[in-house]
Amino acid sequence: MTGPPGRSRAPLKILLAHNHYQSGSPSGEDIVFRMERELLEQAGHTVVTYQRSNDEIGASFAARCSVALEAIWSSRTHGEMTELLRRERPDIAHFHNTFPLISPSAYRACQEMHVPVVQTLHNYRLICAGALLLRNGQPCEDCVGRSPWKGVAHGCYRDSKSATAGTAAMLHFNRLRGSYERDVDSYIALTEFAKARFIRGGLPAEKLVLRSNYMLDVPAVGTGEGGYALYAGRLTTEKGVHTLIRAWRDIPDLPLKIVGDGALRPVLEMEARRDGSDIEFLGFRPRNEVAELMRGAVLAVIPSECYEGAFPLAAIEALATGTPVVASALGGLDEVIAAPDNGVKFIAGQPHSLRAAVLTLIQDEALLRQARVNNRRLFEERFAPGRALATLMDLYQRLLHQRQSRQPVQLRDVGQAAVD
Repeated sequence: MTGPPGRSRAPLKILLAHNHYQSGSPSGEDIVFRMERELLEQAGHTVVTYQRSNDEIGASFAARCSVALEAIWSSRTHGEMTELLRRERPDIAHFHNTFPLISPSAYRACQEMHVPVVQTLHNYRLICAGALLLRNGQPCEDCVGRSPWKGVAHGCYRDSKSATAGTAAMLHFNRLRGSYERDVDSYIALTEFAKARFIRGGLPAEKLVLRSNYMLDVPAVGTGEGGYALYAGRLTTEKGVHTLIRAWRDIPDLPLKIVGDGALRPVLEMEARRDGSDIEFLGFRPRNEVAELMRGAVLAVIPSECYEGAFPLAAIEALATGTPVVASALGGLDEVIAAPDNGVKFIAGQPHSLRAAVLTLIQDEALLRQARVNNRRLFEERFAPGRALATLMDLYQRLLHQRQSRQPVQLRDVGQAAVD
């Protein structure tokens, strides 16, 4: 099912809560929050929201200290959430990001008002102070299942020991008071890879379910006749963009278009000019433009050097348009992308491996054609909006039944639910 999702069971009132990142650097989590709201409203459900934004954070030292305390436990959020729950009386509360301004105090407000809580795990924040399971450019799981304080010595959050200490304090305090075990009814992990890490990190296995991200406005399958490769994502170190630029020095016959922005853009542009690489930086583009660019691409490159808490939206867009994928063999990408069915994988962080993967793909026309068919099929099976709605409603209904009956209900992976 790829068209607009239809109505699903009796209408519910759902509270969606999200702490947005800075408006100048929108994230995949921000996009998913907006898609989730649209998905539910298209299906006839009523959605109310509680939103904060990192734009609220001041630049002064005092403001930063205040935010660090608020991240641990926000009295403001608890009060505002309680009032919102009294006024709107939602059936269920679904959180996307609570860091740093919302805080786990919002979960407690929901429990006090007897509203079931769902938390989607977009990153590894609850088991890693840096949220990425990444240190010095390499995957790191040293703190998984252990104390979060070890990350302070390495400055794992924002390369700052003080900032990391604030995040570690949030994790330590809320683990001690049982916020993550008692106040959340179900967690949504976005890949099996992520789910396994969260269980090892101490989240209750019986509360963790699997549900993939998805794409709401589904484009038509592309032809790849644009004659270029495409990268779409943030221009940050963990996304592997340095590796991408270095690999493209030796791929002269395939132009690369880069969609997205970030702190590294000036450095990357200078490096590409110095190397004489055929690379065009397009900056941030609306999702519909990204989809059109993806349809015209010969292949999409996803060079992530971190695990990714979710299967990246760029990868879902590639599957939807049938675009063959060149992806790092790491985390959720390695789990979902099968070679050669969906494209070719390479060793993360190694430009020569990325270059070899690209050349392998573009030199095999039969492989390119078959990957287009396979990728669209995989999208239909796992990432289409009809499935996304059905699996979410399956989870909501089982949590409501659990709350109403006061009996424990065994949660199964909602990704296995049948599409209505």
